[in-house]
Amino acid sequence: MTEIRDTADGSTLDLLRTRRSVPPMLLDGPGPTPEDLDGWLAIAARVPDHGKLSPWRFLVIEGEARERVGALIERTFLADFPQADEKRRAQERQRLAHAPVVVGVVSRAGPHVKIPEWEQVLSAGAVCMNLVVAANAAGYATSWLTEWFAYDRRVLDALGLDPAERIAGFIHIGRAREVPSDRPRPDLAQIVTRL
Repeated sequence: MTEIRDTADGSTLDLLRTRRSVPPMLLDGPGPTPEDLDGWLAIAARVPDHGKLSPWRFLVIEGEARERVGALIERTFLADFPQADEKRRAQERQRLAHAPVVVGVVSRAGPHVKIPEWEQVLSAGAVCMNLVVAANAAGYATSWLTEWFAYDRRVLDALGLDPAERIAGFIHIGRAREVPSDRPRPDLAQIVTRL
């Protein structure tokens, strides 16, 4: 097993400079212990949260739950595409089966007298990134994805989300089978405006 990076110096900046996603199909076990995962979830929740609303929550999908949710995803897909071949059915069924742990970050943003909904959504996004960084700092690889089923109300209802809740992201956590190549990053001159 190859580690993504050397964080022996403990440098947060080095971690952030070299962080990259690993596709779920390149993630294996062993996964984190329940204690490690709970620690990372506590870290993930330490984000800007205007009004102290906690406009997010977590769905931990591990073990056999990955197959149960995968079967739900496959059934939902087949309701719309009954002619799908076995290869495509297996792809849908295995969406959450590669990494040993997948955490769904649920956004509970909603109308508030003082806190704009957009700020609540941004807070859920920050939770996703904190979870990614916490797992990466512990030597795990991650991938933050949504995919079509994160927007499908049938799937969300079956997962127990309230009508106003949405998925901010599925964070796949595991050990990388190989170090992925880095992708081109934007040139700062293209994305920074100095006033």
